[in-house]
Amino acid sequence: MAGQEKIARGTWGSKIAFIFAAAGSAIGLGNIWRFPMMVGKNGGAIFVLVYILGVAFIGFCVMLAEFTVGRHTQKNPVGAIERIKPRSPWKLIGYLGVITGVFILSYYSVVMGWAAGYFVKTVAGVFKKDVTSQLTDKIFAQFTSSPTQTIFWLLVTIFLTAFIISRGVKKGIEQATKILMPLLFIILIFLAIRALTLPGAERGVAFYLKPDFSKLKGTTVLFALGQAFFSLSLGMGTMITYGSYIFKSDNLVSSAAWVSFSDTLIAFIAGLVVFPTLFAIPGIEPTAGPGLVFKVLPLIFSKIPGGYIFGVLFFFLLILAALTSTISLLEVPVAYLVDERNWSRNKATWTVALTSFVLGIPSALSSGGMKLFTKLNVLSVFDFIFGNISLAFGSLLICLFVGWVWGIKNAIQEVHAGNPRFTIKALWAFSIKILSPLAIIFILIYIKTIVAG
Repeated sequence: MAGQEKIARGTWGSKIAFIFAAAGSAIGLGNIWRFPMMVGKNGGAIFVLVYILGVAFIGFCVMLAEFTVGRHTQKNPVGAIERIKPRSPWKLIGYLGVITGVFILSYYSVVMGWAAGYFVKTVAGVFKKDVTSQLTDKIFAQFTSSPTQTIFWLLVTIFLTAFIISRGVKKGIEQATKILMPLLFIILIFLAIRALTLPGAERGVAFYLKPDFSKLKGTTVLFALGQAFFSLSLGMGTMITYGSYIFKSDNLVSSAAWVSFSDTLIAFIAGLVVFPTLFAIPGIEPTAGPGLVFKVLPLIFSKIPGGYIFGVLFFFLLILAALTSTISLLEVPVAYLVDERNWSRNKATWTVALTSFVLGIPSALSSGGMKLFTKLNVLSVFDFIFGNISLAFGSLLICLFVGWVWGIKNAIQEVHAGNPRFTIKALWAFSIKILSPLAIIFILIYIKTIVAG
């Protein structure tokens, strides 16, 4: 019976396929767009150092916990919690993950649509000649305030994601990520090499890799921990769902380590693309904020040798990074409907996709497309609620559930199925039961102080 269920749900064809898919989920706009922005605003290299420590001691541990729950139950987030602790309120963790995934997909697809639109603009040569900062500001404002363009690109990105998911685990997710992840890595390496050869690049490298400990502040630590945590796609059941497709013989520890390493490596290389490029143009500050990619980089591409190719590849890279994440965002609610409601994968995929498209319209219109949604700043509100609070709260509950409710002994026994030695089990147990929950609570408290302020 269990074997039939697993075949019906799907499995990964190999361990490397799973690592590509899970890494693809973690790697997204947060690595290539948000990470450089946060580095620039929070002290440069010192932020990078704290971020790496956060991934190693917190992010990796929470990811392993989610993989363990998923493989043990071979269920989606709701079904997984219900199987371990039947008829208890703890399954609300799963429902929170499903809802969070749908809402994040709705506005994340809007930003992915911006990347797609800018890719087309770059290919068309919009940023080739006589580009000024005023022009890039104007182009961005016109594009994001156009209801026709933003909704069209939202529809395109949702459709593309749904098409891949509808094909299932092996034919859809696995095949897509096997192609997308190596391609993303190759393009990023090429861009980094190009950036490092620009005149003045050494100043950008120094800003990025030479820590200035005088810039270490409490906010730097909190933002770095938050970035490390949120960039790994934790707290919404994605890694529980992906873990449910893993064979018992697979080593969960090495899988979590590879995914965490890949996510961090992509973010790190993205910084090697952005900061040497930024410092190659005098007068541009690394603290440009959210407009860094869509306003500043097109200006830079217009002024550097080979900038046209550089720009086309960069925005294509953004699309690839976003797509690997939207695939995982859609898979969580789809897996729930397939497992718990006995829906066909096709019906579940297109129903959730349509729902996410409708929910995404207010976000698409919140940058000038409609006065009401612009005033409410829907995209930012959704990102704050679901991309920050929901993920952090969901991850906190996962740590408490694995460490104190299911029990760390049971979790370790599941890990032992594919890794009999598990030499770091004492450190992992401490992180899941004590360190990670405390760190997440501090993040939530800090978020609360921002709201109160």
